[in-house]
Amino acid sequence: MMDTPLTISAIADHVATFHGSREIVSVTADNPRHRYTWGDAMLRAKKLAAALKKLGLQQGDRLGTVAWNDYRHLEIYYGVGGAGHVCHTINPRLFPEQLIFIINHAEDRWLAVDPMFLPLIEKIAEHLNSVEGIIVLTDEAHMPESSLDNVHCYETLVGAESGDFEWPQVDERSASALCYTSGTTGDPKGVLYNHRSTILHAYAGIAPDVLSLSSQDTVLPVVPLFHVNAWGIPYSTAIVGAKLVMPGPKMGDGETLYELLDSEDVSIALGVPTVWLALLQYVEQNGKRLDKLERTVVGGAAVPRSMIEAFRDIHGVELRQGWGMTEMSPIGTVNSLKSGLESLDSEARLDLATKAGRGVFGCELRIVDDAGNELPWDGVAYGALQVRGPWVCSDYFKLEGKSGSHTDDGWFDTGDVATIDPEGYLAITDRTKDVIKSGGEWISSIELENTAMGHPDVAEAAVIGVSHPKWTERPLLLVVRNEGAELSDKAMLAYFKGRVADWWIPSDVVFVDELPHTATGKVKKVELRQQFADFKLSG
Repeated sequence: MMDTPLTISAIADHVATFHGSREIVSVTADNPRHRYTWGDAMLRAKKLAAALKKLGLQQGDRLGTVAWNDYRHLEIYYGVGGAGHVCHTINPRLFPEQLIFIINHAEDRWLAVDPMFLPLIEKIAEHLNSVEGIIVLTDEAHMPESSLDNVHCYETLVGAESGDFEWPQVDERSASALCYTSGTTGDPKGVLYNHRSTILHAYAGIAPDVLSLSSQDTVLPVVPLFHVNAWGIPYSTAIVGAKLVMPGPKMGDGETLYELLDSEDVSIALGVPTVWLALLQYVEQNGKRLDKLERTVVGGAAVPRSMIEAFRDIHGVELRQGWGMTEMSPIGTVNSLKSGLESLDSEARLDLATKAGRGVFGCELRIVDDAGNELPWDGVAYGALQVRGPWVCSDYFKLEGKSGSHTDDGWFDTGDVATIDPEGYLAITDRTKDVIKSGGEWISSIELENTAMGHPDVAEAAVIGVSHPKWTERPLLLVVRNEGAELSDKAMLAYFKGRVADWWIPSDVVFVDELPHTATGKVKKVELRQQFADFKLSG
């Protein structure tokens, strides 16, 4: 058989040839509803590649992006990766110290920056050791003034090129993209993806039991392009030729998301739970329905049972929960109904839907005990979750085995604690560092959070372990009430009765105005544990 390399430029050529007229819609700061086609995008990606060559970028060089989900950012994905450079997507919501560390560690030569984030880069520029220049993602009419040297306008760079650039031949195992973990327990760690892993991951994503994508779909990725390559959506949508709708800086705005979903006939949307909570609250408060949305894929944090019910029972939308990590490109499991389970009643299906899903071909799973012994898939035994596969990292960028994240037999230790049932459905019970050990027994903070979220007066909940003189540690429940709700601590704790084991019921509850989140929607439990380190339980 032919040994044709799996490369990002091959996707670019494919979508331009077979789906060139399919539309891409973006919300940007300089255009509230920009429209063009996949053909336009790939032509401009070639123009960008030519411009970057003139700026001196060599194969393997890193270009960092600090940008929203929009058409220019998409062009960078292809123009940079297709030309053999490395597209390093950077989370703009990180602390300045983390941004400095990430950019310097990656040795980014250039940064492509949304105008909104240019002041952020200006503040840290003196600490950036490798950056030679800045490309501002706008046109000349909206080009901001800057105190920095060597600042270029994106549209001017792209507009100066003819588009006759020829994609270079690159090794499919050469690097194409770089993402860093959130760094909640130390410095962020880089995961370097290659062309081959990216294409295999995108192939897996389009499968019916995974994201189920086709040219008939209109896809709205609310998951950021700076977060694990938006779960592979920039590549999988191009492979099938789906219409792509991107919310730009409005990804957290319920009204804008609803308008895009409705007016652009979006069939599938993807994002973290906090995004969908905002959307569900907006449609409920304004008497609207999600009539055109067929399914949503939710990941990044555990999905509350109440959210699955709301999408299914009120809006007729299938919610597919997924699980993965930056180190896994990220897809590891997706929850779709397996053949033979069609006869399950509504409640049983809901129970199943709360799990993280079944393994995807290309990502093997196992759970092990403290001694490294494999545990049975009986839905009861829980242990450390480990994975391996062609889109799972073999190491972290520049760490060369120093992280201790891989076993001697080549499995990546995810840091999650999980069970797997006989049908192969994975349930994440906790992060290793978040497990609450009370009286020598483990309590799942995730299950307690999901239970609390089922209360109609609860908008969001988090559970952490706090010190206890007898039991060593007990769960403390932190709750954000729905607007106008008068839920008491006694009523909240009583809600757990009969829903979890009595000894699991939190020892206390604290009502808060909001919970701290990472840029990808995860609750910052490290911050909560610090905030409540001296909390004294009432019982």
